[in-house]
Amino acid sequence: MLIKSQTEIASHEITDRKVFESRRQFIKAATALSASALLPNQAQAEPGKYANAAASPYSIAVGTTDREDVISYTNYYEFSTNKQDSTLLAKGLTTSPWSVEVLGETEKPGVYHLEDILKDNPVEERIYRFRCVEAWSMVVPWIGFPLGEMLKKLKPTSKAKFVQFTTLYNPDIMVGQRSHVLEWPYVEGLRMDEAMHPLTILATGMYGDTLPNQNGAPLRLIVPWKYGFKSIKAIVKIEFTETMPATAWNKSAPGEYGFYANVNPEVPHPRWSQGRERVLGSSIFAPKRATEKFNSYGEQVAGLYSAMDLTKFF
Repeated sequence: MLIKSQTEIASHEITDRKVFESRRQFIKAATALSASALLPNQAQAEPGKYANAAASPYSIAVGTTDREDVISYTNYYEFSTNKQDSTLLAKGLTTSPWSVEVLGETEKPGVYHLEDILKDNPVEERIYRFRCVEAWSMVVPWIGFPLGEMLKKLKPTSKAKFVQFTTLYNPDIMVGQRSHVLEWPYVEGLRMDEAMHPLTILATGMYGDTLPNQNGAPLRLIVPWKYGFKSIKAIVKIEFTETMPATAWNKSAPGEYGFYANVNPEVPHPRWSQGRERVLGSSIFAPKRATEKFNSYGEQVAGLYSAMDLTKFF
């Protein structure tokens, strides 16, 4: 585990007092859920399901992070502010059946079952860099499909300027939602051109398998040029809106977490540098990697922001 100095601690690594005081409740829930791990779980019941997924030309040609590192080091505050606790507590989440409500500025509102979404949107493997605002990074072989292709089928109206995503709200299982560390349910959003960009995907798996619960099963957003908190997990609602959505971290700390959240080493977080990153799985004594603007995807996405002042974190 990375040992951080006081000035390096991200605000969302600082445990909320009420979460800390309910720690015993979390541990009790984790103990109960350990038994459920022996039962079939949709997110982990089909090893190798996507082993033959087509390779995507959008993948980067670099080595991937070890799977065990990726599945055991996750930010999932719906379960816990502790990464390892989240891995255990998420096992109790039922991910099948699953449906997504579509509403707002669209010609095709309604409730769509996940199996029908997948029938209409063939998946492929996308090897992407993933950069957390906490200044660590990894490379993951996601399995998913272009979000834009799905959105086209939903026929957004001319009023749709943004897409808002909402996570499942289930505090009985997602025990972190009983705390006030964030406003629940978790909400994220993209501008329409960001959502329609071919790099943006909805992921249903990784490493050739279905997504583990702690990594966002059964459906999560992946936007590889943005900080990881934009990549919302366990999506149950997609809404087309005319106005910019009020997103979870921006509401919690508007001076620290902006709507756009593009990876930019030239713009520090108000309390730490974004110039370098720790590669997950590497030794704590290994040199940190230099962070690349737009997380190395600048050639593809910089044009989306040509009229914006990128010196601002927001």
